[in-house]
Amino acid sequence: MLNIFKFCIILNVLLLITGVDPAVGGRRSAVGGLVTTATRPHRIARDIPALGGRRSAVGGQKTDAAKLPTGKAPNIVIIMADDLDSRQLSCYGGQNLKTRHIDALAKDGLKFHNLFTSEAMCVPTRASLFTGLYPVRHGSFQNHKPVYDNLKSVGHYLADLGYRVGLTGKDHVTKPKTVFPFDIVDGFEPNCVAPTDDYRLDDIKKYITASEKPYCLFVMSINPHAPWTVGDTTEFDAAKLKLPANWVDTPVTRRQFVKYLAEVRRLDDQVGDIQKLLTETGQDKNTILIFLGEQGAQFPGAKWNLYDTGQRSSMLVKWPGKVKPATETNALVQYEDITPTLIDIAGGKPIAGLDGRSFLSVISGKSKASRSYVYGIHNNIPEGDPYPIRSIRDHRYKLILNLVSDKPYYNRFMMDRNRKDRNTVWFSWVDDTKDPNAKRITDRFENRPAVEFYDTEKDPFELKNLASEPEYAQRIATLRAELEGWMKQQGDEGASIDKVYPKKQDTK
Repeated sequence: MLNIFKFCIILNVLLLITGVDPAVGGRRSAVGGLVTTATRPHRIARDIPALGGRRSAVGGQKTDAAKLPTGKAPNIVIIMADDLDSRQLSCYGGQNLKTRHIDALAKDGLKFHNLFTSEAMCVPTRASLFTGLYPVRHGSFQNHKPVYDNLKSVGHYLADLGYRVGLTGKDHVTKPKTVFPFDIVDGFEPNCVAPTDDYRLDDIKKYITASEKPYCLFVMSINPHAPWTVGDTTEFDAAKLKLPANWVDTPVTRRQFVKYLAEVRRLDDQVGDIQKLLTETGQDKNTILIFLGEQGAQFPGAKWNLYDTGQRSSMLVKWPGKVKPATETNALVQYEDITPTLIDIAGGKPIAGLDGRSFLSVISGKSKASRSYVYGIHNNIPEGDPYPIRSIRDHRYKLILNLVSDKPYYNRFMMDRNRKDRNTVWFSWVDDTKDPNAKRITDRFENRPAVEFYDTEKDPFELKNLASEPEYAQRIATLRAELEGWMKQQGDEGASIDKVYPKKQDTK
């Protein structure tokens, strides 16, 4: 058995030296995990970190539990929302409710204004968070499409640095176990469409106090993901709510928004309970607490799109003694950057082949910038008809390419063409005759041009398309060249990958 093991390692090294990718063209040996290329739409870049013993073939790190001395390495707790419109948080300017626990975290730490998800839907965002790869390279470039099964993730990288890595709550992107080797901790509801969000903290308390080894715990809330059935709606007066500028003001919209905000309140309470638990157990002094908003809400124009209302997220970082309280940053950051940053915090070296980059220098206050561009990808299947979109933005300007603009955009959750009644937010917008902006808003959402270009500083809701304005032609050309270069680097073939793929059985 030992000789076979050595032979497989030598063979992999020879293949790498000769430029042949051992992860492409058939199945890996038992040393490197199984990879079936028949289900892949394109060749994956050769430098993706893959499973295969203690060290990946592209610069992974050896296990070194002594790298961070026991009791000195910071613990990490990451609380993640589910479909949060981060603009509703009062620390981000929201006026409909006071999110006092999340606000307290902002007061004690660093607030990021420009965190973006590359694909504004749950599974791709979480896969990018955990792997440090963009969607085409990790494989989950459609919602609920599984990642490639030869990858490594934050669970491997931090474990190699002496950390325990746990997850409680929403369990999207926890399979296969070989890719996501989390310690699954009971406590928070794992099903994002459950009618209740009951949670308890006793098992979480046991996990964070069970060992002297440092831990990284992901607390994945299901709030405020639809169906919006929990929380106290009596807190809100529907008539007094301030609606976003890209919405049509209808009674149905306001009723649903009340339900949504009630779940934001529940989310804020959960954040408060985790903060209280850390204090009660004495963990707060040596624990980095991070809050993430995920992508935008399940309202038209946000989730399942590449407008800022879908892509833009929130991030707060509290690190006692390291991060100056009540500070803010405009640095551009993407979810793919978080795992490389966690590795950096834990004392690890950069992992070759990851798309993300560490922004620890921004957290520590040593730098004001991290990246020049933020990239976006949207593939509409299985949530509707094929409607691939790509985007790029810098600090101010946003370019969107709708790759099949000759067809209307359709999403089966919001625009269900088989629904017999029209008692939904979308249909209330379409049927509205009172709001003079209703038709313009619905047409913009359903019938899109091939190119959209926005000045997000002057037009944060991206309502005025500047793509045809001559003064922006050079800027559009520059951003388009950068976007197309990124797509080529990713192996992204564009519209052709937004198709139905054979279903793969769940891997344990």
